[in-house]
Amino acid sequence: MKAIVRTDAPTDDEYVTIHVAFELSKAKWKLGVMLPGSAKLSRYTIAGGDLAALATRLEAARSRAARCGKPVRIISCYEAGFDGHWLHRWLTEQGVINHEIDPASIQVSRRARRAKTDRIDLDHLMRTLLAYLRGEPRVCSVLRVPTVEDEDRKRRNRERKYLLDERTAHTNRLKGLLHTQGIRDVMPLKSGFIDKLAKLCTGDGHPLPPKLKEEIVREHQRLCLVQQQLAAVEAESRAERPYAVAGSAEEKSVRLARLKSIGPVGSQGLVNEAFYRSFDNRRQVGSYFGLTGTPYDSGASRHDQGISKAGNRRARELAIELSWLWLRHQPDSELSRWFRERVGDAKGKVRRIAIVALARKLVVALWRYLETGLVPTGAKLGLSR
Repeated sequence: MKAIVRTDAPTDDEYVTIHVAFELSKAKWKLGVMLPGSAKLSRYTIAGGDLAALATRLEAARSRAARCGKPVRIISCYEAGFDGHWLHRWLTEQGVINHEIDPASIQVSRRARRAKTDRIDLDHLMRTLLAYLRGEPRVCSVLRVPTVEDEDRKRRNRERKYLLDERTAHTNRLKGLLHTQGIRDVMPLKSGFIDKLAKLCTGDGHPLPPKLKEEIVREHQRLCLVQQQLAAVEAESRAERPYAVAGSAEEKSVRLARLKSIGPVGSQGLVNEAFYRSFDNRRQVGSYFGLTGTPYDSGASRHDQGISKAGNRRARELAIELSWLWLRHQPDSELSRWFRERVGDAKGKVRRIAIVALARKLVVALWRYLETGLVPTGAKLGLSR
């Protein structure tokens, strides 16, 4: 099937356009279809994930629109959410021009009690799509859908984060169980932990209850499994670094890791979450990380609401964590001097606010470093890791 991907051409002369809006849920998908030359929105309901029924609806709409004798294109949209990007890729394979829209970017009524139904949402989504195609500024934000490879590359650092959280939960559980018996300062990850259980006594000098011992053993088995999986994930990441191809995401991770204060895990996380994609300017970088300001200036009320937090949450958390490490390991860099000049000896909230500003400057500097090779002013390069 020939895909017609132009969205800004004069449709009256070249082809006709079918507009489709999706309201997705787990059980049902609602479709709103607007045929060329008609202002009526036809609504259909199909089972969630039923691609055969969806293909039938699209083909029926395409056949009706083709009666005018011109090529037909279909432009669709849906709100990004739990369904991920697979539907976008399937629609693209069917020759449909699809847009994934950020739900938080769509303006809604601010009434305290506003009507909200799937029917109303479908109408609103269709109006948003038409306004976006007309070129109205800032009507909504459309996602840049990553490739399958870019999306799959994120799995490793995200899995590592989940495993670390799970390991912490199991460790705290074991420590908590023993603390209730008056046993302190245990190290569940040390070898011989299970063998030492038989020798442990409660705070009042009694042996551990048998059922508690059994629970601790099972909990420790889960902890050991998580530890094994974590070691396997980290080993796979280390094995990929020596074979990084120039221009690849792995090569970018290696380049970032050459900077002191940024280790292999941090560099991999930054590249997989953010720097795998292209940015046109520093504003786009700051916006993607959610580190842009949100001023409030209306009438006599003027104040700053802090950062937007509208970007990639994982990338933002990592950037702030790396900013603290940057201050420690790159004290002579221009960014560290800028931080000390503004914060001085202040503690607490002032430092926490300033570190966010430093994080924005740091990610912009790292983006320029990857794009142009320009090392941040005053920064030191360490050994390749």
